[in-house]
Amino acid sequence: MDALVLARWQFALTTIFHFFFVPLTLGLSLFTAILQTQYMRTGDEKFKKMAKFWGSIFLVNFAIGVVTGIVQEFQFGLNWSEYSRFMGDIFGAPLAIEALLAFYMESTFIGLWIFGWDKLPKKVHLASIWLVALGSNISALWILIANSFMQHPAGYTLDPVTGRALMADFGALLTNPNVGYQFTHVFTAGLSMAGFVVMAFSAWHLLRKHEADFFKTSFQWGAIYALIGSVLVGTIGHFQGQFLVREQPMKMAAAEALWETEAPASFSIVAGIDEQNQTNTFDIKVPGVLSFLSYNDFSSEVKGLQDLQAEAVAKYGEGNYIPPVALNFWSFRIMVGAGSLMVLLAALAVFWMKNIESKAWLLKALIPAAALPYLAVSTGWIMAETGRWPWIVFGLQKIDQAVSPNVPAWNIAVSLVLFVGIYAVLGVIAFNLAVKTGTGNSQESASAAAAD
Repeated sequence: MDALVLARWQFALTTIFHFFFVPLTLGLSLFTAILQTQYMRTGDEKFKKMAKFWGSIFLVNFAIGVVTGIVQEFQFGLNWSEYSRFMGDIFGAPLAIEALLAFYMESTFIGLWIFGWDKLPKKVHLASIWLVALGSNISALWILIANSFMQHPAGYTLDPVTGRALMADFGALLTNPNVGYQFTHVFTAGLSMAGFVVMAFSAWHLLRKHEADFFKTSFQWGAIYALIGSVLVGTIGHFQGQFLVREQPMKMAAAEALWETEAPASFSIVAGIDEQNQTNTFDIKVPGVLSFLSYNDFSSEVKGLQDLQAEAVAKYGEGNYIPPVALNFWSFRIMVGAGSLMVLLAALAVFWMKNIESKAWLLKALIPAAALPYLAVSTGWIMAETGRWPWIVFGLQKIDQAVSPNVPAWNIAVSLVLFVGIYAVLGVIAFNLAVKTGTGNSQESASAAAAD
């Protein structure tokens, strides 16, 4: 057993499991706040029930997300102590601010929101759910500020004695150009995920003619929410991709399995990837499209992995700087494919939302379609993290330099098995609670979730 491989597997599984809950927390907290605002604006009790019902699913998701996030942070000191030693002065600042400001804020006001119904003044109670939504998204922002440094280092100096990265410009850390793309991408992914979860549960009820008026209204709001999020996440992802072509061209070349520089560059729909021989055994290509996606014209040059590898060797020294090509290639296509299908389904849902009860085929399709945003965000995150291999901090520290040198492989293996077991149990509990809440009576489900 290799300690580095085991540590990477443990962090990857922990991160992916945690990220199952993050976008839904971001999206549902805002969705609940919007519904409660509509109740305050109109006085319609239906929107109060909707805020309670969908807020109860948010609470289940939030609780599991918090637990998995706390465990994740311990790994920095346990399995990745050399990373913590190198990056602690920079990485620790946004993490500390996230905990002290955003997490405490959302945790405090979520308690006021849960227990404050019909006890607090209506405006104060409404403010509490908006502060929960704000706190959740600010929390994500600070985490992504930290991650963006790993993707695109900014505002630092290197200690000439210890070699550690030191904070030189906090403002540069905050205004890192990667932050804008990454945060808005995650935020809009949260909107689309929340919209599809709302549509899925609403569709289940509508097919069974449960509380038709309540769930038809929920479906309509969820469909609009999902369409807005799905269109925006794809649009922002396009511009983020163009940013990465400039700043991390190796990641994007790997995502396209582009071994040799091309001008114009073709987009590969599917390819047979032979990483050992650095070639594709077959390609189905669309001429010029990769140039357009990268530079908004159909003739620009896009550098291939072999030329980028030579440039990296000249800049950083001998080594293999090509990321896992097949993993990134297929992760990118699964993400884009799932996202495109989400746009289509959300558009159909909005188009037919006034008489959605008559479209049983669409309602049936939207129930399993709730898995699509989870598939998209997971593969997107895999590409974001594995695409900068071999770097853990791009251009500054490699992954094999970051692992703890004194933690034996068997120790990591035991904790990995325990984590997988515990997370499997937590996943089943979270799924069952969400399904129980989402398929129950609107009033009873909200009360039960608050009690749980």
